[in-house]
Amino acid sequence: MSSRPISSANRPAASGSHRLLILLAVAILARVATFGNPVVHVDEEFYFFTGHAMWQGAWPFVDVWDRKPIGLFLLYAVPAAFGFPAGIWAYQAMALASVVATGWLIARMAERLGWGAGATAAGIAYILWLSLLGGQGGQAPVFYNLLVMSAAWAILESDRRGGRSLGLATMALVGLVLQIKYSAVFEGMVFGLWLLGGEWRRSRSPVALILYGAALVMVSLVPTALAAGVYAMIGQWDAFLYANFLSIFHRNPDPIAELAGNLGQMVLILSPIVTLAVLGLKRAERDRERTFLAVWLGAAVIGVLLFRPWFDHYGLPILLPACTAAAAMLGSAAWRRRYTPALLLTVALAGQIVLFSLRHERGEATEFAALTQAVGKGPGCLYVYSGSTMLYVATERCTLSRWIVPAHLSRAREAGATGVDQDAEITRILSQHPAVVVMRPPYNGERAEAHARMLAAMADGYRLTAKLPMGNEMISVYKSTR
Repeated sequence: MSSRPISSANRPAASGSHRLLILLAVAILARVATFGNPVVHVDEEFYFFTGHAMWQGAWPFVDVWDRKPIGLFLLYAVPAAFGFPAGIWAYQAMALASVVATGWLIARMAERLGWGAGATAAGIAYILWLSLLGGQGGQAPVFYNLLVMSAAWAILESDRRGGRSLGLATMALVGLVLQIKYSAVFEGMVFGLWLLGGEWRRSRSPVALILYGAALVMVSLVPTALAAGVYAMIGQWDAFLYANFLSIFHRNPDPIAELAGNLGQMVLILSPIVTLAVLGLKRAERDRERTFLAVWLGAAVIGVLLFRPWFDHYGLPILLPACTAAAAMLGSAAWRRRYTPALLLTVALAGQIVLFSLRHERGEATEFAALTQAVGKGPGCLYVYSGSTMLYVATERCTLSRWIVPAHLSRAREAGATGVDQDAEITRILSQHPAVVVMRPPYNGERAEAHARMLAAMADGYRLTAKLPMGNEMISVYKSTR
């Protein structure tokens, strides 16, 4: 690391322990509205369900189908071990700890790069921006961003010390990240190429470069290879291969207008912090570490653009290099006394508005408890055709299909992309006469014929026993009359 003088722009605004307490306090205040809510996001509901099902002996991709890597489900299996509702608090506490630790590393890296005066503000910015991009709960990037940030720090240390072991550690972290979300592959490739560039500068040996590159690739693939090996050993290689790597190419694209809206929203939310990052990098004296940060920022942006459909939380990885680089502006003499506090307060307020809006839209713990009671814990299996998959966990009722995510059977874009005929699977489920069926109103992207078919089935052998609010929708609960 290049030595930098301790100027006013590099002087930390808070000591290490004080900074950690500040970040913890900000994170709690920013996220407290979500604590204990089991329906923060449909993704997290399913991750928790799968983690819970694994304790009952279920295998992801075999007994519970999805495209996410098994590492994400193993992560959620930890809080799921506490059951419901304690496990909800547990995964949200894990997410809180990950957010604070990531913010702290962002501040440390900003300090390292010579922007100590804006370091704490950069960590706070990361925490606050999460709520604007769907990171208020336990989305995958909320957890793996900590690993990516650690990998970036290891790269800087590898450059400074000139050794290969830290480079291997970097790619080992990347390998763990890939088993939480495969879309991090582009950033991982850029990290590997940067390490190879450093190796070439040191050794100028083609042989050493090739051997080091091979080692980096192998290390990064170890977690995925282990997962694949386990599934091959139990005779489920085909299920693993299709779910993890092939099915995504069969998914139908969303309408262009919807994709454009998703991307436009993400750009709008990220543009202020990315603009500050670019300005900070442009005005700062360039060295190798700051160059790495600029390359990382570009890689993060490109990595997000490569993977549709650009839901808001897809932009969360960009916050790591963006907030770190933004520290240069946030801590500058022109910004830190007036504009920085105003920006952070504005983002904090906007984040709370978003959280309360989402709570109104998606529902909260009290509404979910009423719906759970309406479904009941009696005998018989549950089929959530559309609605919250957390109901399976809360009611402890059995399932009738390995396609738990409602959209996998009812959404048009998933037709032909899940390894099963959607209508045939719905027919098979109904033939087993579920004791309780849950349906939400028709939603955007749902196959109208599937919804109509379910309503017809409910008119024959089922009665509507409850119609309860969940956010801005009314959820229907049908019970068998057989």
